Amino acid sequence: MGMGNTPILLLKEGTRRDKGKDAQYNNIQAARAISDAVRSTLGPRGMDKMLVDSLGDVVITNDGVTILREIDVDHPAAKMLVEVARTQDEQAGDGTTTAVILSGELLKKAVDLIDSNIHPTIIAGGYRLAATKAQEVLDKVATPVDIKDTETLKKIAGTAMISKSVSSSRVGLSDLSVKAVTAISEQEGDKWIVDMDNIQIVKKTGGSMNDTQFIQGIIIDKEPVHPAMPHKIEDAKVALLDAAIEVQKTEIDAKIEITDPSQMAAFLAEEENMLRKMVANIKASGANVVFVQKGIDDLAQHFLAKEKIFAIRRVKKSDMSKLAKATGATVVTKIEELTADELGHASLVEVRKVGEDEMTFVTGCKNPKAVSLMLRGGTEHVVDEVERSLDDAMSVVAVAIEDGMMVTGGGSTAAEISMRLREYAASVGGREQIAIDAYASAMEVVPTALAENAGQDPIDVLINLRKAHKDGKIHAGLNVYTGKVADMMEENVIEPIRVGRQAINSATDAAVMILRIDDVIAARTMDPGAGGPGGAPDMGGDED
Repeated sequence: MGMGNTPILLLKEGTRRDKGKDAQYNNIQAARAISDAVRSTLGPRGMDKMLVDSLGDVVITNDGVTILREIDVDHPAAKMLVEVARTQDEQAGDGTTTAVILSGELLKKAVDLIDSNIHPTIIAGGYRLAATKAQEVLDKVATPVDIKDTETLKKIAGTAMISKSVSSSRVGLSDLSVKAVTAISEQEGDKWIVDMDNIQIVKKTGGSMNDTQFIQGIIIDKEPVHPAMPHKIEDAKVALLDAAIEVQKTEIDAKIEITDPSQMAAFLAEEENMLRKMVANIKASGANVVFVQKGIDDLAQHFLAKEKIFAIRRVKKSDMSKLAKATGATVVTKIEELTADELGHASLVEVRKVGEDEMTFVTGCKNPKAVSLMLRGGTEHVVDEVERSLDDAMSVVAVAIEDGMMVTGGGSTAAEISMRLREYAASVGGREQIAIDAYASAMEVVPTALAENAGQDPIDVLINLRKAHKDGKIHAGLNVYTGKVADMMEENVIEPIRVGRQAINSATDAAVMILRIDDVIAARTMDPGAGGPGGAPDMGGDED
């Protein structure tokens, strides 16, 4: 029997499939839509986005990763670009917008090459070669930076904040970022390690951005458990307890039978006695400040207050570990085992009123490996944006200290890489050189976008930049305020080498991954009301 023209169905009904160039164009278009969404936020003259979620909560920001995190992206290729921003943020803390628009531009250039019948695998190979070369150029143009060079570190922090809405207060905030990061940096061999979890951030609305404070110690958002406790203790001996100061309940179901009123009195006296003993143990260790992760019995609170011991209960686990790092105390799990050796030290523990709330400040720690920043701002949105900006600033200072290398911004490094790649392309030969050329052009998206956002003519800017780099000015970039090409080292526009390195890596990886897809098979979506194939609206009938 002949085969005939019977169609063979491999895929379930309602599955969508795009093949060949259709699939590539569709993916590239989606990824470019994402990169265009954040392009206008790049640089000091970039604009902000207002994002409103389904509950009506508003976020106003120009931080690339925040924008992409808040947008509900559905297209699978677009999700890859959101992933690029997230990775960039985790690894380098800044440069998220750059990484995303670079991915978008690499894909845009790839479309022209695909149209000229160059196979995507060849483009991908050329892009990989170009990325490796770009990293070499990056290493050549980088200059060293040291943890002791606080002035340079402040400039790096300032560069990360210049494009944010906090740029008017960036001098003070840069100073705070550098103080906080250098305080918690730890040396291992000849390398520095910075764990950003050791910086505690407390947000309080009210005041202005300039009221943001750096505290060489920890802030606990609580007050003492008993009103009779002292509100200020100088030369504090701090005990950290991961145990409740209350009478333990038995693990097994036990029943206590009391047949005589005197037994009841004895039972209560024994309970009181146990609590007295716990408090006596704390007193005997020499502690005058106690932070407890669990609860404190009402009676125990009274005994602690009588002994003039300052106590706070239900402290978060993360705050306990920061307190341990700041004061040098050890977290103890059994009260009986508490001795003077486990205590930490702070020169002052006091309750201060901030806005409406009372908070406990543990300050004057000798060489704290955990510190705090108290952020202030006129409204909640402002405080949130201050937090995002400071987070970027502290991250770039941290990676600059860890890597010990920095490069110039303002599109200068991108322009230098672009020029070097064009020279390199000519030496490669074969079809890959066309892809390397395309990569070189894509790198120029950084100065182009900066110029567009500043209202300058991008073509004029590119011509002047290329000329300056041809003349050997490797730090020549765009001054967005004057529209002129200037030396970015003199303008203090500098960033850690990791920002550029990570942007090149993740942008190339995402572009290559999207380019190599030639078939998209999408299962039928199971959304209620999205009954048709590929999520088309349901045309009547029962809902699944």
